[in-house]
Amino acid sequence: MTGTAELNVDKGSEESATDGSAPRAQDAPPVDLRHRARDAHHTGEDAVAAQLPPDDGSDRPGTPDRPPERPGQHQDEQPGGHPAGERTGEGTGEGSEAEEPAGDFLAVDEPLLPPRAHRPSDLLRFLAGLLGIIAVFVLAQVAVSTTSGIENDITVNAKRIPDLLSTISALVSSVAVLAVPLAFAVERLIKRDGLRVADGVLASVLAYGVSLGVDWWVAASAPEEIRNALTQFPPGHEETLTDPVHGYLAPVIAYMTAVGMSSRPRWRVALWIVVILSGATELVNGYTTPLSLLLTVLIGWSVAYGTLYAIGSPNIRPTGQHLMIGLRKVGFTPSAAHTAPDGPGGTRRYLVVQQQGPLLDVHIIDREQQASGFFYRAWRRLRLRSVAVRRSPQSLRQALEQEALIAYAAAASGARAPQLVATSELGPDAAVLVYENVAGRTLDELADEEVTDAVMASFWTSVSTLHERRIAHRRLTGESLLAVDDRTGCLINLSGGDIAAGDLTLRIDVAQLLTTFALRTGPERAVAAATEVLGPARVAEALPLLQPVGLSRQTRGDLKRMTKERKADAKALALKQVASGERTQQQAEEDIAQANEDLLAKLRGQILQIAPEAPMAPAKLERLKPKTLIMLVALTFAAYLALTTIRPDQFKVSQMNWAWAAAALAAAAASYVAAAMSLTGFVPEKLPFGRTVAAQVAGSFVKLVAPAAVGGIALNTRYLQKAGIRPVQAAASVGASQLAGLGGHLLLLFAFGLITGTQTNGDLGASRAVIIGVLSAAVLALVVAAVAPLRRFVVTRVRSLLFGVIPRMLDLMQTPRKLITGFGGILLLTLSFTACLDASVQAFGGGGHVTYSAVAVVFLTANAAGSAIPTPGGIGPVEIALIGALTAAGVPLTAATPAVFLYRLLTFWLPVLPGWVAYNILQRRSAL
Repeated sequence: MTGTAELNVDKGSEESATDGSAPRAQDAPPVDLRHRARDAHHTGEDAVAAQLPPDDGSDRPGTPDRPPERPGQHQDEQPGGHPAGERTGEGTGEGSEAEEPAGDFLAVDEPLLPPRAHRPSDLLRFLAGLLGIIAVFVLAQVAVSTTSGIENDITVNAKRIPDLLSTISALVSSVAVLAVPLAFAVERLIKRDGLRVADGVLASVLAYGVSLGVDWWVAASAPEEIRNALTQFPPGHEETLTDPVHGYLAPVIAYMTAVGMSSRPRWRVALWIVVILSGATELVNGYTTPLSLLLTVLIGWSVAYGTLYAIGSPNIRPTGQHLMIGLRKVGFTPSAAHTAPDGPGGTRRYLVVQQQGPLLDVHIIDREQQASGFFYRAWRRLRLRSVAVRRSPQSLRQALEQEALIAYAAAASGARAPQLVATSELGPDAAVLVYENVAGRTLDELADEEVTDAVMASFWTSVSTLHERRIAHRRLTGESLLAVDDRTGCLINLSGGDIAAGDLTLRIDVAQLLTTFALRTGPERAVAAATEVLGPARVAEALPLLQPVGLSRQTRGDLKRMTKERKADAKALALKQVASGERTQQQAEEDIAQANEDLLAKLRGQILQIAPEAPMAPAKLERLKPKTLIMLVALTFAAYLALTTIRPDQFKVSQMNWAWAAAALAAAAASYVAAAMSLTGFVPEKLPFGRTVAAQVAGSFVKLVAPAAVGGIALNTRYLQKAGIRPVQAAASVGASQLAGLGGHLLLLFAFGLITGTQTNGDLGASRAVIIGVLSAAVLALVVAAVAPLRRFVVTRVRSLLFGVIPRMLDLMQTPRKLITGFGGILLLTLSFTACLDASVQAFGGGGHVTYSAVAVVFLTANAAGSAIPTPGGIGPVEIALIGALTAAGVPLTAATPAVFLYRLLTFWLPVLPGWVAYNILQRRSAL
């Protein structure tokens, strides 16, 4: 909702611009929010409305069609910044309220701010509190001797305190713990801030509920060490334990935290005095323990911030009304204002019309804006080296000083940038920076044909001027490049820049601007414009920085979107041309491969044409790569699952036949050779067989973080690409292998089903799995055929798969040896897994109840059913399906369960560590 606020402001008044706790200051002038369409009969407001954008986006009468302009630029504006024609009355006194004495109505057009805001800082404090609570429980269970010693020391020393002093302190603390929160609530209600009181009451109720839950858990289910550390027998009551969490102190702490007492110095002191006095009294009198007191404080603190983040804190961001008051206090004469699009990082912007003087661009930075994007910035600082990422200011004052310093430094350098004319604090939680307005449109608002070589050269000239003074912009994206006309550009959004920047930071600037222009004009024109201004040497220095990790978030998204769109368009066009006979299959694959080349690779190639001696090795910007983090998470996850899901008692090692277990291990090892055969057999190019086997072993590690089928396909495709096979052909080879594997799976299931049926001699137990598998496949096929979205999805996927698979199979037909290797590998792979499962069953004495063919049917049906659920490595569903199928085939549950766990240990868990080693070795050798 957008409305017009009329604010009656007396010049020189001392109203507070912000209240700090409520959206409107108590002493602020009355504000009447009205919609412009309803108040259009006010002649003074008609003049102001002429400066504001239309409510419904429709053209105003008499306004010709023009290209879209940057928010803040007026279509009838003269170079001096004053509106032309009848609009000049706002500054000259012709029929406008703006010229009246101070005390007039000021129009502020802005969306209404939400009454509440979810602050990332509250979430961080909540998470820190949870970690503290976990740490208390861990400490109580581990440091038993330490906690007991502290409790004994307190008990011994407490006897030295006079009883009268203990009684008085208990009485004072009991009264204070209720009086202080009540007094603060009354103070807030008097100031009409009842919402904060309501937040505090809700937090206290939730804290009381959490306290009861923790008390019940400690009394009923907690380990003995935790119970002893959090409770004790009070003096004179040897039959009743104290509460692990104080039912009144935790709600009081939650209430006082949620209502914001900690942000007010006097009340904060009172808060800590009450908490310390009450806790010390309970501790001395033997009604609590040190860890219980610490747990109580953490629960109240955590619940308070969790509540504030869930429901939101009262929004204290200053509005446009407060901005108008603040501008008048620093000497400006505002008459109207409306919001412009937010700047980077959520900086709020206003375009302000003055009674006398040029238009102003006003930026507001506040604590909410500083907190936005905290997690992303933290991840970037963790991932990248310090030279590649800018450290954010720690306080509002630092943010104000930093932006002002960059603005003044840019102006002193001679670069074209908006002139900073004033700065000021706007209450305790916000600050304003006032710039002269520069009319124009950003690069994002220009059509591609409007991005001329002259305007690109103008931007490069300003960037070069900044770099000569060692000033880095760091945000050279489309929203930071303002085209004043078709030949002149102006750099905006300098708040994220650096002074005294190093060479690497300046080179990142060049790489960023090259990519920004290449996204709009192509790599040829982008490199040519940069070379004309900077020269080939400086452009070549940026080549190692042309990597996605060093670019802005917006640019990385644009690159991914462009690559995805080009791939989709090229593939659709190739399918159409091949179907119509306009191009051959090989030509279509070449077109798709060319479309797969990303923009940064083309930029690097273009730079090498003008500077062949340019350094090729990418600069090391990352200190922590995502794949390293993924490997650590995967190993931790594997260790956790191995410890929690695989227990020694499930194997019944004492009953296991070690000879059959060794046979199962050999069959599991043979499966990797078979997998390598099935891959190389569908690749016409020659592959090193040993390295291919290592890649299949590495796939055992990848299964931990991805479903088995998905992880294997991705790894094999990557391996073939690194082996020198083009992406389209690599995907086609893996697709052909998967398609042949599916066909072989179904044929083997049918064959073993027939063999099992002839061997049962009237016993239908073993053939039941075949019937279930066939019926499940039939039902699945009917569902896909009946549901239109599923049918279209499958047809599209199959058509896309066959587009590359069929030509690949035709190439393989010319080398029968390859086909024999591929299909032989598929057959050997299935037989190896079946042999491993059968040997595992034999190892626990279940071989007399089921034949090898029945085990093959069980494996082919149950493994497929379990893998259909996309869990990492099929953990859980595969085990359940195999145990159930073996039991249905006649194997006793006491033998089926350990047999399945042995099979999964040999085929899934045991290869994890060798897979991790193979994965790292192949990566170091650039094979993955």
